[in-house]
Amino acid sequence: MDIRSQFPILDTQVHGRPLVYLDNAATTQKPLRVIEALDGYYRHLNSNIHRGAHHLATLATERYEQVRRQVQQLVNARHSHEVVFTRGTTESINLVAASFAKRYFCGDDEVIVSGMEHHSNIVPWQLAGAMLRPVPFSDEGVLDLEAYERLFSKKTRIVAVNHVSNTLGTINPIADIIRIAHAHGVPVLIDGAQAISHIAVDVQALGCDFYCFSGHKMYGPMGVGVMYGREEMLNELPPYQGGGEMIENVTFERTTYNQLPFKFEAGTPSVGDVIGLGEAISFMQEVGIDNIAAHEERLLQYATSLVSQLPDIRLFGTAPHKTSVLSFLLGSAHPYDVGTLLDQLGIAVRTGHHCTQPIMDRYGIPGTVRASFAIYNTFDEVDRLVAALQRIQPMLE
Repeated sequence: MDIRSQFPILDTQVHGRPLVYLDNAATTQKPLRVIEALDGYYRHLNSNIHRGAHHLATLATERYEQVRRQVQQLVNARHSHEVVFTRGTTESINLVAASFAKRYFCGDDEVIVSGMEHHSNIVPWQLAGAMLRPVPFSDEGVLDLEAYERLFSKKTRIVAVNHVSNTLGTINPIADIIRIAHAHGVPVLIDGAQAISHIAVDVQALGCDFYCFSGHKMYGPMGVGVMYGREEMLNELPPYQGGGEMIENVTFERTTYNQLPFKFEAGTPSVGDVIGLGEAISFMQEVGIDNIAAHEERLLQYATSLVSQLPDIRLFGTAPHKTSVLSFLLGSAHPYDVGTLLDQLGIAVRTGHHCTQPIMDRYGIPGTVRASFAIYNTFDEVDRLVAALQRIQPMLE
């Protein structure tokens, strides 16, 4: 399969040079089939779903619910009604945090997180009124599971950790984290935003209670995400938002709520984006998640080997189990300056704290330069990155 030809944006010229897109941890590019699915929906299917008796509404509803079943298969959920569509990982976590707090928090509550969380898995729990107990990690970026187990107390309500760190690339030992939490009678939410397009995810095998991810980080559109929730947990939680679709019966005196998953899907959804997500899932499954993981692992090893040989380079995130993220600093240069100069050479990377300020505080740095790889990246592009770093390094001394 010719992968790159399916991504029209990769033919873009940046400052007169071919684009090298290495910002995939922020968002992946979209294959033509996803772009065409969005266009096709608005050209031929545009209609509100679940409500109309007419032909377009029926077709749009069928396509929308077909994608829910695709997601169920992708993550091996037990039921399709355990799949809730949201606007992204951030909204998924906010949904769980707000609903979970309303149902279970009683004051003086604690949530265990890791020290390498994205802000989207920190702030929602603070808004819900919880005190956060972070799990420390080593210089290499490995969580301390012994310290993790010591954090549990009678106040612990939930564990919320990422599957993969967006800054360090570490693949966290999620199965062990869940096993330990459940032994304490504590449920677990997994932020899977950085895992879903890189490694196979099986929510039943993991045993997690919630698993959240975004479409745009897995070759799908922006504006759509997923919150998987175990049926028993979802039945216990109150709705996150009120409005149309999530109701069973409404009077001025009392409202009763719809069945799963619609209880958590208030208002008109982003139908076209969900349909686009379905095409992204089909793309990933046709390529094969194992093939994606193997290609990205080879790219990461190659890039790490070459970048490590540069003088005065510091790598952050050297865990033995990680995905295709390479975070580094070039001497004493500010990461923004490095990113700006790389852009002039046609290379797109991310710079800054990557919405993980506690990680930067842990290392005592303002941020990093982050190159992150996807299935369409090549070894030649890695060579261009390394050559560009060699070229700009003298300018920053």
